[in-house]
Amino acid sequence: MLKLNWKRIGLAAVLSLSLFAAACGSDGASTDSKEIELVYVEWDSEIASTHVIGQVLEEQGYDVTLTPIDNALMWEAIANGEADGMVAAWLPATHGPLYDEHSPNLVDLGPNLEGAKIGLVVPSYMTIDSIADLDAYADGLNETITGIEAGAGVVAAAEAAVDTDYPNLAGWEVLPSSSGAMATALGEAIANEEPIVVTGWTPHWKFASYDLKYLDDPQGTFGDAEHISTMVREGLEEEDPTAFRILDQFNWTAADMEEVMLEITEGATPAEAAANWIEANQDKVEEWIAGIE
Repeated sequence: MLKLNWKRIGLAAVLSLSLFAAACGSDGASTDSKEIELVYVEWDSEIASTHVIGQVLEEQGYDVTLTPIDNALMWEAIANGEADGMVAAWLPATHGPLYDEHSPNLVDLGPNLEGAKIGLVVPSYMTIDSIADLDAYADGLNETITGIEAGAGVVAAAEAAVDTDYPNLAGWEVLPSSSGAMATALGEAIANEEPIVVTGWTPHWKFASYDLKYLDDPQGTFGDAEHISTMVREGLEEEDPTAFRILDQFNWTAADMEEVMLEITEGATPAEAAANWIEANQDKVEEWIAGIE
């Protein structure tokens, strides 16, 4: 497995998370276990999926490293063969430009989750249903949309909405933050029944915790229904057919992902939530590891 050259890509610090046997109830990987590195962007959805599939790989004898990384660098790492794979490709819209740039140099294993969606999200108590009418809340919102990480596809779409697609939002600002900061701001606004509009996506635990709605998008800025796909580096199938097959067969639902995400928000670590989901869903896990030797 090729390790990421962090100096070359200019990251000041990177946290590499190794999955330990205690997290999934095993007695430890053997000393001759094979290594695999998965990269992911630190969105709640991708934290959930990456930790689940990472623990499944560990249970099959792999020494697994999970590395959180910037969105664009996640794609570059796979395309350059510096990491082995990721289960975090939102397509066709959210990561569309990154897919177009890097697809010739990676292997697309197809969707692992169907029915994803991105858009602008508001609490249901707000008397508005369309982005085209959002200017009615200009004063209450200080002409601001609360975003997540700069460079995220949903943030780029929100910026396109205010810059070009919706003239009524001229002068509005998309304020980048993080997925965690966005969720905190949303929760605080709801607690006080204040107006707020955030960049949102499904699956996400916030829809299980709060009464929310997507704003209609008559200009189609945020695209239609999306899926989340698995991408791996070239050569992985030949070098490690077992890992390739498990990643290729990984497939679950939005409800599955939201279950893991919600447990994390309630205080479990990602490793704990992943282990609990795996224990309760052995039938699905068996499908992912079917046919391996």
